[in-house]
Amino acid sequence: MKIVVIGTRGFPNVQGGVESHCEHLYPNIVLHGGDVTVIGRKPYLSPQVTEYKKVKIVHKECTTNKYLEAISHTFSGVFEAKKLNADILHIHAIGPSIMTLVAKLMGLKVVVTNHGPDYVRSKWNLFAKIILKLGEFFGSKMANEVICISNPIAESIEKKYKRNVNVIPNGVIIEDRVESKEFLKKHHLTDHKYILCVGRLVPEKGFHDLIDAFNRITNGQDQLNSWKLVVVGDADHEGKYSLELKDKAKQNPNVILTGTLKGQALREVFSHAGLFVLPSYHEGLPIVLLEAMSFGLSCIVSDIPANRNVGLSEDRHFKAGDIEALAAKIKKYMSVEFSESESKAQIEMIRQNYDWDHIAEKTVDVYNAVLNRKKREMQLV
Repeated sequence: MKIVVIGTRGFPNVQGGVESHCEHLYPNIVLHGGDVTVIGRKPYLSPQVTEYKKVKIVHKECTTNKYLEAISHTFSGVFEAKKLNADILHIHAIGPSIMTLVAKLMGLKVVVTNHGPDYVRSKWNLFAKIILKLGEFFGSKMANEVICISNPIAESIEKKYKRNVNVIPNGVIIEDRVESKEFLKKHHLTDHKYILCVGRLVPEKGFHDLIDAFNRITNGQDQLNSWKLVVVGDADHEGKYSLELKDKAKQNPNVILTGTLKGQALREVFSHAGLFVLPSYHEGLPIVLLEAMSFGLSCIVSDIPANRNVGLSEDRHFKAGDIEALAAKIKKYMSVEFSESESKAQIEMIRQNYDWDHIAEKTVDVYNAVLNRKKREMQLV
């Protein structure tokens, strides 16, 4: 089975939820017998990487203009998929899904994965939001099969477009905590005495709220002044928001912006955190939250549907955008020990529900359903 993938910038080590999803999914699909080619975006890829864990990676030129990048790259990617004689074209995210129409006209069998309604994000102007909604429409209406990464997304698509979808979540690799503390030493961090958040520096992640809440609870309180806030991530396209956020962070020496981290450094910063916070206004199914939970971290998150879907207790949610409520939750859980038994139970829950091998198996089942349907149609002719 030849699968061609578009809608992602590529991998490995490319920032983004879709990119992380694809980096873990497709090597597992190869293990299930798939022949996978990812059409990546050249500006984001390491020149020497043309294969990753037996997944072939094509470096295709594209603009890095945030309004044109995805749609122009996906358009050319559809033609590449046709040239490669793909059995399945797998398109990720609703923006690229606007090309489902083109792919179908070219005779390709299309599976679309909906990672969430990107048109609610504040970074997009009105025209971009219209294009994203059209992408959701064409992907939902015309794809041979639709995958949604969470129940809230699936319920929305089924209600709006009157079609059945497949719910296959994001996953996570359970990794042991690391003992090394080189990163902590570099940034003068104390073991279990820092709050961690991870993600792109965009408004919907709510990091501005987190910095404001952190400033309120640590101002003048000696007991809490020993804690620091570590923000891991960067902006895809530097703009007004990311620059203002960086300026805000500089005003408090206990707020540390690390930029994007991968590999050992990221594992280390997860391993030694005292609290993980995700204050998002919008998510599909946050892989960073699954990662934090897989490390057994105490977590608090905003009350948006995607975060509620993961399975944390009610008391670990706060109203998105409510800085006072966020500050109160942080203050509470900075002083409440997350027991070893709670940590182990959380890790086991993640292991049972978000295993990449099982996710790959379910995805291959979707591919087979499309191809078997095609065979039945040919037999009826």
